[in-house]
Amino acid sequence: MSDSIEIEDETTRDRVLNNTQVLAYLGRQWARRPWLLAGMIGFVSLATVTELLIPLAAGRLIDALAAGPEGNTHWTALAGYIGVAALFYLFRQMSSRCEVPFSSANMADLTTEAFSKVQRFSLDWHANTFAGSVVRKITRGMWAYDNLTMNIVYGVAPSIAVMLGMAGLMAVRWPIVGAVALGVMAAFVTSSLMLSRYYIRPQNIRSNALDSQIGGALADAVGGIATVKAFGAETREDARFHDLAWRWRAEAKKTWTRFVNSWLVNIVTDLSMQAALVGLLVWQWSRGAASAGDVVAALTAYMIVASYMRRFGEQVQQVQKSMDEIQDLAIFEMQERDVEDHPDATDFRPQQGAIRFDQVGFTYAGQERPLYTDFSVAIRPGEKVALVGPTGSGKSTFVKLVQRLYDVNEGQVLIDGQDVRHVFQDSLRRNIALVPQDPALFHRSIADNIAYGQPDATREAVIEAAKAAHADAFIRRLPQGYDTLVGERGVKLSGGERQRVAIARAILADAPILILDEATSSLDNETERDVQAAMEAVMAGRTTILIAHRLSTIRDADRILVFERGRVVEQGTHEELAANDAGIYARLAALAAG
Repeated sequence: MSDSIEIEDETTRDRVLNNTQVLAYLGRQWARRPWLLAGMIGFVSLATVTELLIPLAAGRLIDALAAGPEGNTHWTALAGYIGVAALFYLFRQMSSRCEVPFSSANMADLTTEAFSKVQRFSLDWHANTFAGSVVRKITRGMWAYDNLTMNIVYGVAPSIAVMLGMAGLMAVRWPIVGAVALGVMAAFVTSSLMLSRYYIRPQNIRSNALDSQIGGALADAVGGIATVKAFGAETREDARFHDLAWRWRAEAKKTWTRFVNSWLVNIVTDLSMQAALVGLLVWQWSRGAASAGDVVAALTAYMIVASYMRRFGEQVQQVQKSMDEIQDLAIFEMQERDVEDHPDATDFRPQQGAIRFDQVGFTYAGQERPLYTDFSVAIRPGEKVALVGPTGSGKSTFVKLVQRLYDVNEGQVLIDGQDVRHVFQDSLRRNIALVPQDPALFHRSIADNIAYGQPDATREAVIEAAKAAHADAFIRRLPQGYDTLVGERGVKLSGGERQRVAIARAILADAPILILDEATSSLDNETERDVQAAMEAVMAGRTTILIAHRLSTIRDADRILVFERGRVVEQGTHEELAANDAGIYARLAALAAG
C-alpha cells in the first residue's frame, strides 16, 4: 500500500510526496554540514550508550548497600553511578551545542532556497497560486524542519536504540524477561509506525491543505482591503473567512482526535509491558533467581524503556506531522521551472536594441490553438514602435517574449543578434525597462522604489529621474519626502503617483530597450501631457515599444503594428494607417474619436 496521497481543493490538485521522498529531501539538508551532523549524532550515540549503563550502575549500588558498610564498596558504586549519569548529561550537552548551529544554519538555507525557487517560477504559476499560501508553506516548512530534526535525532533514533539495548541486557540476565520485553517493544514500534503512516497522515494532509488556504485567504482579503471597504463588504468577508476557519477546524479536530486515539493504543501497550515485566521479575525473585539489586536494575531499566516508549509514540507522530508540513519545500525543490537558463548561457551584451522575431511559433500551455505561427517582425535600433489591436490579439505576448517570460515553441527571438534563450534571464531583463499599466511598488521608501533598477544610484540621480517623470513635486509634499514608505504594493499613493514613480524607475534604469504598457493611462490630461514630454526625451536613442489603447498617445510613433489573432495585419505611421478607411486602425481611430 502506498503512502502517497492526493488532496483536491476548490481550485487545484496538490501534489503530495511519499515519506521516502521527504526523507531524501531532509537528508540533503543534513548533508550540508557533515561535521556538525557527525558531532550531533556521535554525542547522542554516546549519551544513549551511557544511559543504558545507568540501570546497571543503580543495581551495583543497591547490591553494595545490601552487602553492608564493610569494604567501602558502596562508595565506589555510588561514584560509578554518579559518573555514568554525569557522562550522560555531558554528551547530551555537547550534542546540543552541535545541533544549535547545525539546525539554525540549515533552516536559514532551506528557507532562502525555497524563496529563491519560488521567485523563479513562471508568472502563470504565481497567477494561479495564493501568495499567502506560499508564505504559509515556507514558514511552516522551516519550523517543521526543526521539529523533524529534533524528533529524529533526539527522539526516535535514541528511543529505538535504548529499547533494543535494554531488551538485550535483560535477555542476557533473564532470557524469558528479555524475550517478552523485545516482543512487546516490537509490537509497540510497529503499531506506532503503522498508525502514523496510514491512520494519522491522510487526515493530517487534509488539515494542512486547509491551513494553507487560510494563509491564502488572509493575504487575499488584507491585500484587497481597499476593495472590501469600497463595497462595505467586511461582514461578507468575515463570513467567508469564518466558513473557511471552521472547515479547517473540522479537519484539525479529526487529526487531533486520531492523535489521541493512537496514544490510547500506546497506553494499552505500555500497561501490558508493565504487567508482564513486573510479574516476571517478582516470579524470578520468589524463586531466588534474582537479587534485590537485579530487581532494582530491571525495574530501573523498565522505567527508562517505558518513558522512551511513551515518547517514541508521540515522536513518531510528530515526525510524520513534520514530514507532511515540510513536503511543500521538497516539492518546490523538485519542481522544474518553465523557463530555464541554457547550460551554455552567457551574459546578455547590450548594444543598440535591435529586436527581431524570426518565424516564431508560440502556444500557451493548456491551449490547443497557437497564438503565433511563423511570426516574423523586426524593430530597428532606436525605433519607437506602438502595438495596437483588440484584447487577446498578441500585443502583451509580444512583450513577454521579448523579456523571455515564456519560451517560444518554434523560431527565435533575437535582441542585438543574440537569441534570448542563450543568455541569462536576469542579464537580459536588466537591459529592458518596463513601465506596466498597473505598477506594483514595494513597501519601501520612494527612493528605494525609484532606484530598484539601479540600486547603486545616488540620491541626486534618483531626484533627477523623478523630476524627469514629473514626480518630484508630489514626492516633496509627502511627510518624509523621498524616504516616505509607500505601503504594500504602493497603496499609500494614488494611481497616477504610482505611475510616475514607475516611470522614474524606468528612466533611472537607463536600459537600451524601453517598454511602456499604457504607461500614462492613470494620469490626468495635464500630467499626461507633461509626462509625455518628459518621455520623449527618455525615448530618444532607445528602442521603445508602446502598448496602447488610447491612440492619442501613439500618434508620434515611428511605426504602428496592428495585431489581430496573433498576426500583424497592418503597419505604418498614424497618418498612413488612418488614411486606409477599410483598415482596422482606421476603425479603431474612428471609435476613439466618437
